Amino acid sequence: MKVPTAPADFVAERRGDTVDLRFTVPIANTDNSRPANVSRVDVYAFTGPTTVTDADVLKHGAKVATVAVKAPRDPSETVDPDDPEQAEDEVEAPEGEGLDQGALARIKDTLTPEARVATKIPAPRKQMPVVDTSNRPLLGPPPATAAARVYIGVGVATNGRKGPSSRRVVIPLVAPPEAPVPPQITYTETAVTVSWRPSSSAVLQEPATGTILPARVVGMVAPRVAYYVYERPPNAMETQLTMTPVAVPSYTDSRMTWGITRCYAVRAVEIVDALSVQSDESAASCARLVDTFEPRPPMGLNAVAGPGEINLIWDPNPEADLDGYIVLRGLAPSGMLAPITPMPIHETSFRDTVMPGIRYMYALVAVDKAGNRSQMSARIDDQAR
Repeated sequence: MKVPTAPADFVAERRGDTVDLRFTVPIANTDNSRPANVSRVDVYAFTGPTTVTDADVLKHGAKVATVAVKAPRDPSETVDPDDPEQAEDEVEAPEGEGLDQGALARIKDTLTPEARVATKIPAPRKQMPVVDTSNRPLLGPPPATAAARVYIGVGVATNGRKGPSSRRVVIPLVAPPEAPVPPQITYTETAVTVSWRPSSSAVLQEPATGTILPARVVGMVAPRVAYYVYERPPNAMETQLTMTPVAVPSYTDSRMTWGITRCYAVRAVEIVDALSVQSDESAASCARLVDTFEPRPPMGLNAVAGPGEINLIWDPNPEADLDGYIVLRGLAPSGMLAPITPMPIHETSFRDTVMPGIRYMYALVAVDKAGNRSQMSARIDDQAR
């Protein structure tokens, strides 16, 4: 009888008292034939030492979820990928209620007080002799081990036979770190900066100061704290912005779109060796991105005099949201300048028709699409011939 392969990509993340598990539904059998003879995927959890065998997890652990899967009507009708004369479209597609084969399954397990109680495994009939260690010298503290919960997924064939188990994932049952306080949001023309107060959950001893000597942890692995950053739009699903946790309490988001509201939330994650546990999510902080930043003053203004005219040229501004330039003119040497282009012009040149023999003074102001105006450029003066 054909049985399904193990659920692939089996992963889990603990967030506060909730464990999020994900896996891919089997698409093939253990002999590589398709479609998979699978009717459901069962997920088991075992609370206790991580040295437990997969067989004991399936035998003594608790079934925490069952995911229904579309199954083939006739499990014996399959396609062997090694047979070039077969075609997959000749085999009926799996049918029924449940997820498609190859789909991503998501389930949640809540760490209730009952789930934290160690699973009991009956003692073997033959007991090993007890060795008296009371008179042995003390060599040091034993390695610190935290209670953990082991998860395994297994595909079940239409006749109830189990396939091979997935890779196991281990979730520590230590107290989660405290949720960070709501982050602070600042922004410039090019990026949004999200910052928050560092978590102190994993601090075993304060840093060395004038009265405190440096600490060195002995007998255990010191935990470290990092952070995940999320975009949390109002009334919408969160988007994880940091695929790996960041060690510093700040994050730079280079996506800039003026006029929208951005909301951010943060989770702390405490990491011990290869195990990690996340805090609850902080309250979200929001900021509306309003362009209040003025362009830089135009550079490189030059004048070329001609018969009855003065031609101005200058360097283009680098701002992506630039709307144009306002040209200012006045009589030299009074310095009183007034706009002679009521609306911003988009070119980097301007021809001004003037009276010959009179010296005029010019300057420029850059304007962006939000209406912000730059400081005045350097002034120049000239007279038409």
